[in-house]
Parts: sequence; structure tokens; C-alpha cells
Amino acid sequence: MEERLLSLLESILGKAKKTSGDNYAFWSPFVNHHKPKLEINIKLNSNADNPWHCWISDEKGKSIRSLFRKLKVSKEIWDEHNSIFSRKYRYRTDVTTEESKVVQLPKEYIPLWKPSTSVIRKHALSYLDRRGVTSLEIIKYQIGYCEEGPYKHKIIVPSYDENGMLNYFVGRSFYDSSFKHKNPNVSKDVVGFEMFVNWDLPIIICEGVFDAMAIRMNSIPLFGKSPQSELQKRIISKGVRKVYLALDSDAFKNSLRFAEELMNNGIDVHIVEMGDSDPSELGFEKIYNEIGNTELLSLRKLMEYKLLGVWENRRELNMMVQSKRFTT
Repeated sequence: MEERLLSLLESILGKAKKTSGDNYAFWSPFVNHHKPKLEINIKLNSNADNPWHCWISDEKGKSIRSLFRKLKVSKEIWDEHNSIFSRKYRYRTDVTTEESKVVQLPKEYIPLWKPSTSVIRKHALSYLDRRGVTSLEIIKYQIGYCEEGPYKHKIIVPSYDENGMLNYFVGRSFYDSSFKHKNPNVSKDVVGFEMFVNWDLPIIICEGVFDAMAIRMNSIPLFGKSPQSELQKRIISKGVRKVYLALDSDAFKNSLRFAEELMNNGIDVHIVEMGDSDPSELGFEKIYNEIGNTELLSLRKLMEYKLLGVWENRRELNMMVQSKRFTT
């Protein structure tokens, strides 16, 4: 199916250039640019989507049908190649329920910088102190907590965009709990802590909000393991010249394609090898020492990282196979 879809897209958009994974770059019909900037994933992902994105104009969507509508491709062409697509794919809409929701802080949210005699507040502050979060960070990031409701006994850390509008928040339990994290059911495709980012300076990308607080300056949390498209688009459009990736081993594996795309756009990328630690565990001085000793990522080193990832995945698979053999 992928070959047929690629052939169809090339008949409409012109010859494609393979980038990474199942992605292909085409000359974008939305802008006049000297490089192919319309990137399309030609293989259905786990949600039966083929995401596409023009990195210059920011036109994007989750289905080939949405792209065809943008390009005003005739219904005859769509009907002729209908068999390429799944049933869900033909009838789905482009805006998901998650994307259409507006993020709001929990109604039970209580600012931690406001005085209170609450014992629960003291426990929340004690947890933050153990994480190295000071009163300055509490005020700067407007950290709060909840005593009741769905986010009961959780620290609330808001994130605001460049205009000061809430774009996400995370909830972290400050008591021992089997459910440590609770986040809102909205899209994570945002730039974390964007209100504090200076795009004229090097950007440091990390995994979580406490990592970003430990790094302090120009740090962006991912709210997950993988960099989102909005962050990549913003870095490119803002003309950032240098990016540091300070991610743990799990998130690091998912970021290699992100690093490669940045390098393809002339951006210097530095991989901060964290080992078994993360920035919040190392603290400000140690993490900046690691950042200062990080070399520029070369294409050769990028390939070494990729090959290492393939080898580790195969090793894990072999271990699983051996385990199953011994248990049968």
C-alpha cells in the first residue's frame, strides 16, 4: 500500500525525497521554498493516520484526505485510488476530540505561594523541597496543588505559551501513590514553558517540568518521551541556531529523528548523554557541567546512535524470545 500511496503523491506533488523512517519530503505547494518542506508519513500509524506537515507554512493534518482537500484534488482522483485507504481513514475527521479541547487549570487548584495553615500544603512544599524546587521557582512557574477533586494530593505545574496563555499543565502526586502522574486530556503538541523561552539563545530540551526547573535557563520540557511537531516547527521558524537534547535513555531513542530534522535545517544539535540520571537528579551545577562538555553532533555520530538503538532493540527482542523458550 505504501508504494501505491507514494506513487499517487508523486503524481500530484512531484518527485519525493526520503527523509527518515517512513517519511518523504515534497516541494510544498503552500510556500515558495528552495528545499522540499512538505513532509508526509506514507505508512499508517497506530491510529490509522498518515500525518503530514509543511514546516514553513505550518499547514498540517492527519490524513491524506485532508491534504487532498487543501490541494483541491478532484473527487475523481480520490475515488480512483480509494482502495489504498482504510475504512476509518476515508471517513474520519481531521480534528480529534483531544485537539479540540481547551486546557484549563483544575477548579480545585490552590497557588502554593499564598500563605495557608493547611497540613496538606506543608506536605506539598516538603515534596518540592526534596526535588530542589525553591520558592522562586514556585512563584516563577505559578506552581500550585489540589486538596480535593480529580487532582487531589497532586502538585500542579502550569505551562504558558509566548502570549501568557495556558497551553498545558502536569499533575504529580506528592504522596506515595501507584498513580504518580495525571495530566489533562488535551493535546501535548505545545511548547512547554514557552513564556520563558528566548529563541535567540541556545535551547535546552528535556523530558519533564522538574528537569526544566533544574536546568533553569531556556529549557523546554516535552511532557513525554517524544518531541512534538509544534516544537520542531517553532525552533525552525524562530531561526534557533543551537539545540541541546538533555533526555534520559528512553526519551533519547525517540528523539533521533527530531535531531536529524534539525540538522537538516542547519541547526547545531548537541546530545547530552545522561546515563541513568536526569537533570532534576543531577542539579543545576552538574547538568551545566555536562552541557558544557557536550560536543557537536555529527552525521557520523548520529548514525552510531541509530545503529546502537537497532542493536539494543534486537538484544531486548532476543532476551524476550529466550525468556519465552525457558518458560514453555
